[in-house]
Amino acid sequence: MTSSVIAFSAVAKSFGPVMALGGVDFVVEAGECVGLVGHNGAGKSTLMHVVAGTLRADSGRCVVAGHDVLDYSVALAHKLGVRCVFQELSLCPNLTVAENTRLSHSSLSGWGSLRRADSIIAGKLDEIFPGHGIKGTDVVGDLSIGRRQMVEVARAFTQSLDPIRLVILDEPTSSLDARASAQLLAYVRRAVANQISCILISHLLNEVLESTDRIVVMRDGKVALCDPTTAFDREKLVAAMVGLPKERGNAERARRHGDVPLRVTVRDGRGISNRDLLARAGEIIGLSGLAAHGQSQLLVRIFEAADRRDPEVEVTAAVAVVAGDRQTDGVFPLWSVLENISVRSLSALTSNLLISQRKQSEVGEAWRKRLSIRTPDMNNSILSLSGGNQQKALFARALASDAKIILMDDPMRGVDIATKLEVYDIIRDEAAKGRTFLWYTTEIEELENCDRVYVLRNGEIVAALDHDDINEHSVIRSSFEEAA
Repeated sequence: MTSSVIAFSAVAKSFGPVMALGGVDFVVEAGECVGLVGHNGAGKSTLMHVVAGTLRADSGRCVVAGHDVLDYSVALAHKLGVRCVFQELSLCPNLTVAENTRLSHSSLSGWGSLRRADSIIAGKLDEIFPGHGIKGTDVVGDLSIGRRQMVEVARAFTQSLDPIRLVILDEPTSSLDARASAQLLAYVRRAVANQISCILISHLLNEVLESTDRIVVMRDGKVALCDPTTAFDREKLVAAMVGLPKERGNAERARRHGDVPLRVTVRDGRGISNRDLLARAGEIIGLSGLAAHGQSQLLVRIFEAADRRDPEVEVTAAVAVVAGDRQTDGVFPLWSVLENISVRSLSALTSNLLISQRKQSEVGEAWRKRLSIRTPDMNNSILSLSGGNQQKALFARALASDAKIILMDDPMRGVDIATKLEVYDIIRDEAAKGRTFLWYTTEIEELENCDRVYVLRNGEIVAALDHDDINEHSVIRSSFEEAA
């Protein structure tokens, strides 16, 4: 019997006229971690859905754990030892952590099954994420997105009766802070040493380079390159994915404050002036610190202050939001791509109480081209887009509006490197035209685009870093230092 956990050959999948996979050969050996990279829409998620049994290939041969599977399904994949953590979390928000764990194991039934599920998930959370602070009785919908991600990952590695041979991790650290991400990646290496194979999909290329044994690069529904990880460095990997990156030069972006108006002021309630947050017209302001320390809540407070009085927050212009948790806070799932983009601009598109379809289409088409949103028809459902293209649509919604202040809540989660570079350029262009951006990000590299970064701890600003002082060391030091 072969040692390969997955052995796919000439696998093809199309959605109507759109070819998602064009004859893919893909192999994962027992006890190896394979990095899967490529731009949004390259076919990574479709391939993983076929591996996980949630999609059936149109043609090709699929061998899983030595079994030539014809009538493949999620249940059969689970029985053969294939687990998956998809980018869009699949937990039931109205159930507890233990109840979600019980759902994923058919053998956990009958008297005492919930207690056993609680014990299983608690043990795995402790093993992967020491100090996680999650209880089995916690309702998933009450958890932060980072803790939901922890539960999702831990649940995939829990074992009842069926074996675990392969765990697919699709952007597993996208909602985790640096500490939890490091814990997870260290656990992945331990799991691989114990002959559990992993597929790691991540747009954080350092994670792929540091944690995998082999890298598969996909482009346009096909495997473009497959080599040992040791054959790559960051530049070679970027070049394999998207071609040579253009020079960005963001460190030299002119930052002219002068007499430009203040757009946002958040005053420190204790009267400590250097703890005030100030955002002027044309500035890109970063929010950082350990995850779940009040960054998203601060953005919500600024958003609400645009419409109601807050004695400590002053907002002087219209506001738009780019959500990071797009499924919960971003897209309207029953609407088309065009409707999702144009909803924030309806007042400008309306004449005599009717929406001008011509103007709406013009706005949608302009932003489709500018952000390279991959869709054959803007009237298709927003859910027909890949996750990264859905995120582009949220950017288009905010940037197409009349808002002078754009609030961004970790918006680049799950977005490929090529798209990130394009969006960074657009943000800088829009800032040069006078727009103000407040940007919470968990990626240190993204902070380099900012004029100033405020580090939060326990909901309070503990440091303000000017552009030239923004680096990983300064952010981490500020996150852990005792307050003055």
